[in-house]
Amino acid sequence: MRLEIDPERKVHTGTCDCCGTPFERVTGFINSDDGAYAIYYASCYHHDGVHEAWIDVVFDDAWDPDDPVTPTGSNRVTFGCRVGPVANNPDPACTLVPAASVVPDEPLYGHKLDRDEALQHPWLSAYWHTVDHILEHDTTVRQHLYGVPADEQ
Repeated sequence: MRLEIDPERKVHTGTCDCCGTPFERVTGFINSDDGAYAIYYASCYHHDGVHEAWIDVVFDDAWDPDDPVTPTGSNRVTFGCRVGPVANNPDPACTLVPAASVVPDEPLYGHKLDRDEALQHPWLSAYWHTVDHILEHDTTVRQHLYGVPADEQ
């Protein structure tokens, strides 16, 4: 399946509530050949000199092409992962985490999956495919984690 990040994605800057360091948060839509496919949020942090990104992806099998944010389908779910260094690995790795844990429960997110739920969910492979696409094609995330803009692969 061909995915494409909508060029109207937004990048917001802020300050981490935990440690006061600056961060960037990307909000965007991902489209497939069939139209609206997912909404993603990628938060890029520099915690203690470590580059990491927390990526939440919202999936729904009933997107309204004219208003993908609302209303929500009954199967809407959000997956989450952390991308960053892990023990005994010099390269960033992806680890499932509770989805959208830093934001309040809102209909936009549907059911926010915890790690165990995500591991059992039938859309898990679609999530990893989407995360791979974000890591490869979102300039902000790629530059943050790998130091290489998306157009210099």
